[in-house]
Amino acid sequence: MRAWQFTDTGNPLELVEWPDPEPAPGEVLIDIKASGLCHSDVSAIDDPAWLGYFPRRPIVLGHEPAGVITKLGDGVTDWMVGDRVGAPSGDPPGLGYSRDGAYAERMVAPAGHLVRIPDNVGFAEAAAGTDAGNVSHRAVVTVGRVTAGERVAIVGVGGLGQIGLRIAHLAGAEVYAAEINREVWSIAEAAGARRVVADIIDLADVGLDVVIDFAGFGSTTAGAIEVLKPGGRLVQVGMGTLEATINTGALIVKQLKVLGSQGGGIDNLTAVYDLYAQGLLRPVLSSIDFSEIGTGLERLKNGDVRGRLVAVLP
Repeated sequence: MRAWQFTDTGNPLELVEWPDPEPAPGEVLIDIKASGLCHSDVSAIDDPAWLGYFPRRPIVLGHEPAGVITKLGDGVTDWMVGDRVGAPSGDPPGLGYSRDGAYAERMVAPAGHLVRIPDNVGFAEAAAGTDAGNVSHRAVVTVGRVTAGERVAIVGVGGLGQIGLRIAHLAGAEVYAAEINREVWSIAEAAGARRVVADIIDLADVGLDVVIDFAGFGSTTAGAIEVLKPGGRLVQVGMGTLEATINTGALIVKQLKVLGSQGGGIDNLTAVYDLYAQGLLRPVLSSIDFSEIGTGLERLKNGDVRGRLVAVLP
């Protein structure tokens, strides 16, 4: 089969012939129909600090799969060949990091870590849900505990931020957005943002209860500390850079809570698919062919993507 191989920082992914995987007991084989592209894979290629997340190389990246089960491993009884499934990006553990992932025509996954795709949801949307939706739902609902009436700011209106913004809006929050790229401000407004600004600092007058930073470029994290009201919560999701310098005086005096949020699980992805099925969540997607994953990651690096980028297979 074809797969995109990662070997080391500084080396672009290479499209190679890769051995077909076989499901072990308790696993299933999935024909990939769509695979979402994530900025964390750009970071893996560019930043040596990420190499610790990959205990073996070469490896197939990709942690946003949606596809069809084509073979069952021994002992699998809850699924059938032909079932349409997605796998939460944070679950099964290590997908695209310590085990081969979804930048391939086929992959294996533990049967207990899959979510059924509703009949009225397409594979591209389902793939976007496995990470962009899954991670965003966990950040807003599970970790951020956003409730109706709270004032919430979303930093970064990319693949994750647009979904997180919509989920916060559906929860009844008063939602704002900070996004440097004015070309995607309309996405934020369509998802429910009351006001969109270029820098989180420009929301200092709002009195924010929660800031969810889907960008994570240091200055965004620092800015969130400044604009939160006393007792506010910062949920850090984005890993644009792995360090930030913040005003600890403001952190202490305002008694803020700083919470990290990563991945998500079956419950988060199930909730996202339910929102899809009800027509309440329709993220903006950009699609490419499987053969374009390498150039797609370059587009992500250069900020040349509108919405979530998804590779689609026949």
